[in-house]
Amino acid sequence: MLNQTIVLASTSPFRRQLLENAGLAVKPVAPEVDERALEAPLEGSGASAEDVARILAEAKAVDVSERRPEEWVVGGDQTLSLEDRIFHKPQDMEGARRHLLALSGRTHQLNSAIVLARGGEAVWRHVAVARMTMRPLDPGFIGRHLSRVGDKALSSVGAYQVEGEGIQLFEKIEGDYFTIVGVPLLPLLAKLREIGAIDG
Repeated sequence: MLNQTIVLASTSPFRRQLLENAGLAVKPVAPEVDERALEAPLEGSGASAEDVARILAEAKAVDVSERRPEEWVVGGDQTLSLEDRIFHKPQDMEGARRHLLALSGRTHQLNSAIVLARGGEAVWRHVAVARMTMRPLDPGFIGRHLSRVGDKALSSVGAYQVEGEGIQLFEKIEGDYFTIVGVPLLPLLAKLREIGAIDG
């Protein structure tokens, strides 16, 4: 059957909207995965930021796939890396301020992983990378920017959203939009066509 319903191992309304905008029938199911517990043993293990994103995406996809083995399940995750440091979502506005101060005037990497699972096993994995160069930011501007965007700054690993006012923080971006916002959509659609899950 073409254009099957794809299970999204996420409750993110933004990820769901991206897939639905592409014409997919999507059913979101929350994964029961403790991301920080999975990530803790990876710290200091030599795992790259790309590895961490892929491992977390796979854990989410497999967890949901074990409960829905007859369906195609998509799991995703994104990490932000600056040299050897991996950033997590800021806990509060002070954390967001520190994130932006650390990223100011430097080039960081967004690593967006997507994993397709069926029958409780990962069958396809992909990690796309975007390089993001932030312009030098005055600390006063950072404070004013964060007061304008509010809690939205706490919803992403970099404390910014390029689809909104966060685009003003950058001077150069290398990578496609979908990778930056956390779903490498073109490789995923190509794979879904290849396996016959959607019309192609």
